[in-house]
Amino acid sequence: MLQLRPNCECCDRDLAPDSRDAMICTFECTFCADCADTRFQGACPNCGGELVRRPVRPASKLETYPASQERVRKPHPECAAA
Repeated sequence: MLQLRPNCECCDRDLAPDSRDAMICTFECTFCADCADTRFQGACPNCGGELVRRPVRPASKLETYPASQERVRKPHPECAAA
């Protein structure tokens, strides 16, 4: 099950579980759409995989299967200006 991480690993922007701006790779690295497009050109800087829009978990399922509260930040040269 997806962790639904709460932030962009680059700029630390908040990404709610229902955000349509959250992008992930197959390892669940999470970025906002702006960083994914402008800084990484759609490729995960951690693994090189494709960044795609993260699915939205239905609100009715969030009580039983809550989103992660753990914020992840990974320094990349592209994020220095973030």
